[in-house]
Amino acid sequence: MRARVTSGVIALAFCSASALGCASSPAPTTDRMASATSAVRSARELGASSVPDAALHVKLAEEQIQKANKLVEEGENERADVLLQRAAADAEVAVALTREKRVRDGASSNAKQQVDKDNP
Repeated sequence: MRARVTSGVIALAFCSASALGCASSPAPTTDRMASATSAVRSARELGASSVPDAALHVKLAEEQIQKANKLVEEGENERADVLLQRAAADAEVAVALTREKRVRDGASSNAKQQVDKDNP
């Protein structure tokens, strides 16, 4: 009976230590930083700067990344992590808005060509 209690306590201690180790690990913040930065880069490469709403979201994402960097330097990893999540979301919105603009422009162009073709 005592062996079961001891092994249970050891297992509980190990799990607790593992959970604490994960909570203080910088990896999630580092991963989120890379994800947010990559999302901003994708938005820029797609041409978000030419779509006003998308450009605004890119700017917001970049500002949030800068603030997150400062928070990481101050040891505020949890707050930085939240900002990085928001930054990634803003960058993803910029990507979506840019793609939507391309689709709309393409559809408009195709419709115009069809009208011109039907009415020579």
